[in-house]
Amino acid sequence: MTDQARPDSAADAGTAEAEPPAPEARHAAAERLVHQYTLGAMAVGLVPVPLVDLAALVAVQLKMLHGLAGLYDIDFKADLGRSAVASLVGGVLPGAMAPTLAASLSKLIPVSGQLLGGGTLVILNGAATYAIGKVFIQHFAAGGTFLTFDPEAVRDYFEQQFEAGKQVAAELKPKARRRAEKTEGVPGASAAEQSAGE
Repeated sequence: MTDQARPDSAADAGTAEAEPPAPEARHAAAERLVHQYTLGAMAVGLVPVPLVDLAALVAVQLKMLHGLAGLYDIDFKADLGRSAVASLVGGVLPGAMAPTLAASLSKLIPVSGQLLGGGTLVILNGAATYAIGKVFIQHFAAGGTFLTFDPEAVRDYFEQQFEAGKQVAAELKPKARRRAEKTEGVPGASAAEQSAGE
């Protein structure tokens, strides 16, 4: 029995918890994740069906928060993530959803409405997702969790990042269009899965 105990203890030592990544490496991975999901959120702005694009946007943003939470070893629950995003966007920029909803609904107008709505949503989706990602990187890096998140405490930072996100989205717009065209019609994939593609 002693011989059998040794391999088990050796296996245990080999599977011991790995050291967490250095803060710089974690931050770089988080920035890449936000960039990826910003691009994905922009691509769902091109979904031609009104309101489906907004549902896909929420799915992309929740998936981003799930990834960020994993990087920072934070427990993730979809309802807490959804609530945090709603309180951040709704409480910090109450008017932010009105143009997004209007742009989505404008897709009901044939041709011109879809062009206008899609173009507007691409930038707004990208800017909002970028800002949400940056806020949660800062919050998680400071030791925060979803339960300790206070949208009022990050109001100014969110607004700054939303403005910066518009510029980022403008630079990424051609890439988002290519991604949307490439994933269009992939059987069995939802818009959120396609747009946030790895």
